Amino acid sequence: QVQLVESGGGLVQAGGSLRLSCAASARTFSSYVMGWFRQAPGKEREFVAAIRWRGRDTHYADSVKGRFTISRDNAKNTVYLQMNNLKPEDTAVYYCAADVRYGLGPAEYDYWGQGTQVTVSS
Repeated sequence: QVQLVESGGGLVQAGGSLRLSCAASARTFSSYVMGWFRQAPGKEREFVAAIRWRGRDTHYADSVKGRFTISRDNAKNTVYLQMNNLKPEDTAVYYCAADVRYGLGPAEYDYWGQGTQVTVSS
């Protein structure tokens, strides 16, 4: 069982930056693929970024490529999402997710955090 707790959300102006953190309770954190997803009001949950077990391989949604960076610190059981040049369309609840397999869809992740709100004003 893995418990995930996100933090770092908030209100920021367009063009600004935020860094989200996700702390995991897993004893073998490095065994898990970590992903970030987001869900805006009235929309389905969508993939944002994922990082493999040792952090060497990452994948991003086209909408955030070049602006967001996913990273992980296996010694701290934490995954991060650095978000730069934020846009109003990035406004959503951001969720951290974990699974032992690498995937890009929400259905492929077994463990989820409670989410953290990110609001970008224009």
